[in-house]
Amino acid sequence: MKSFFVFALVALGFLRASAQVSVDLALAQEQFLPSESIPLAVKITNRSGQQLHLGADANWLTFSMEADDGFVVLKNAEVPVTGAFDLESAQMATKRVDLQPYFAMSKPGRYRVTATLRIKDWSAQVPSAPKHFDVINGAMLWQQDFGVADGTNRAPEVRKYTLEQANYLKEQLRLYVQVSDAAQARIYRVTALGPMVSFSHPEAQVDRSSRLKVLWQTGAQMFSYAVVNPDGTVAAMEYYDNFFSRPRLTIDENGEISVTGGTRRLKPAEMPQVKSPNELPPITRPAALPYTGK
Repeated sequence: MKSFFVFALVALGFLRASAQVSVDLALAQEQFLPSESIPLAVKITNRSGQQLHLGADANWLTFSMEADDGFVVLKNAEVPVTGAFDLESAQMATKRVDLQPYFAMSKPGRYRVTATLRIKDWSAQVPSAPKHFDVINGAMLWQQDFGVADGTNRAPEVRKYTLEQANYLKEQLRLYVQVSDAAQARIYRVTALGPMVSFSHPEAQVDRSSRLKVLWQTGAQMFSYAVVNPDGTVAAMEYYDNFFSRPRLTIDENGEISVTGGTRRLKPAEMPQVKSPNELPPITRPAALPYTGK
């Protein structure tokens, strides 16, 4: 009877906390490749009528992962969420984390993640509703080994660029770049470059700085061009239209790789600024010449 009473108190505290504080999860997309970054936004809303002190303890916000087919998802480490803050009543705070480094999700399938908020002052826990997403396989289109020098006379580290395509949401093809070691035993980063058309054959070249330069078609007359660093981060992205000539990757006599042909779209920062009439300088009229009587 005593244990039932304790359980009832815990359940009552849980219901009260859930009614006053909510935890919601949001993902920018619903499908990911194995080893791709999985950015998750945790939105905490306070409706309790009092200020909450959060983030001081290491386990104030924890995450659990399950697969719909019963596959056990191993946790590599706890997701770092440290950083104390106060959340006023009627306000919402968002904590952003990347789940990929902390859970072993190399197996394709459907997964669900749940976050649990612990409010120390209340001795209460507030779980979120589970958020579902899919891990899907991509199809390899192109790959090439490249060396990464470390500034010494030792032999450079050998890595591999791999371009993959995946059918995102079964409606849209996406192009991805993967950076791994030569044997593909260690994946450094998987990055989505953007949509592509089914008939596109990406052009890819590795320059003298071990950067990958790739050009691919995204629409009937549209192309995208990306420069990828050896760590898998995207250094630059440009867009071209197939006006008068088709854009292509070319190498000049100095070994420099660039896009020739097509018409590059201007970026917002490159667009000419048009000032409103209120921002224009006032019109000054020339001083009248003195009358000479002639």
